Parts: sequence; structure tokens; C-alpha cells
Amino acid sequence: QLQLVESGGGLVQPGGSMRLSCAASGFRTDTYAIGWFRQAPGKEREGVSSISNSGTNTNYAESVKGRFTISRDSAKNAVYLQMNSLKPEDTAVYYCAAWRTNYRSSLTSLDPTKYTSWGQGTQVTVSL
Repeated sequence: QLQLVESGGGLVQPGGSMRLSCAASGFRTDTYAIGWFRQAPGKEREGVSSISNSGTNTNYAESVKGRFTISRDSAKNAVYLQMNSLKPEDTAVYYCAAWRTNYRSSLTSLDPTKYTSWGQGTQVTVSL
């Protein structure tokens, strides 16, 4: 059974850093594109970053470009989101999700409707 589990959330001060992890089981992350999404109270879920199953392509929302970095470790079957220079507006529940794409695909997407499997989310709070 395909399962995704996020970890690494918590409370951090503005300007701080945090790394989120997405551990996958029941499938290989190098056969799926993986995306990170977030949802703040009263707002719609938005795409933050994604990485292709080949690992060659990544993309980012404009609001996080230059601050966040997505990466994957195929040996650990995990995907990470390194978040630097955090701002209060980054506060949200962060989710990782999987999108089945063709073998060695370079496809990425920040469209949540493409993703079929989701983790339970981890809370990130940026505050003094």
C-alpha cells in the first residue's frame, strides 16, 4: 500500500530554517513525481515545489523561489524540502504527495489535482 509520511515540522522564528522529510513506503519515489503543498487556515491548498521521478527537474512557487530547495534520496526512498529564510506567511500545514509519471519522466507540477496519494501533513509555524 502506497504511503507517505511527513516529518520535521514545528515552530521556528522568522529568518530561520527547517527541513521537512517525506518518507515513502509501498512504492519507489523514483517512479513518481513528488510534490510539496501547503495549506494555511482559510486558504486553498497551494503547490510549493515538485521534483520529477528522474530527479532532473524541479520547480517552485514564486513565493518560495530562492528560499526553498527540494531534493530526493532514492536510496532512502525519501524526498526533502529545505526551507530557509522562513517568513510568517510560510506558516501552514505542509503535505507531500505522489503523482505517477512515466519511467524517467522529467515532468513536474504544482497542480494538486494531478497527485493521487497524500501524506497526513506536518505543521510549520513561523513566529517569534
